[in-house]
Amino acid sequence: MNIQIFGTKKDFETKKAQRYFQERKIKFQFVDLKEKGLSKGEFTSVKQAVGSLDALIDAQAKDQKAVALLKYLTPESQEAKLLENQQILQTPIVRNGKQATVGYCPDVWKNWE
Repeated sequence: MNIQIFGTKKDFETKKAQRYFQERKIKFQFVDLKEKGLSKGEFTSVKQAVGSLDALIDAQAKDQKAVALLKYLTPESQEAKLLENQQILQTPIVRNGKQATVGYCPDVWKNWE
């Protein structure tokens, strides 16, 4: 297993995901979205794994202007805007190779073990 957890250090859901893997002694790599963020390739891989761009967007994000703007953009423009404004991504994003989840999903992670 090659687990990557994308989130922020202060996000409660991200901390829960980290604790889930720590308790099971599964090694993971944590990537702080405020410091590094997702690359275009990682973003595309996660988008394909979760099925849609909408699944990646946090409707409750602090930057409501960016969330509202996404509704009026074409799908290609939405993707570019999300890459620019990764603070509106729902966290945690957990990747295991080509598989990925958005949010706290222990039921899915259990199948990865």
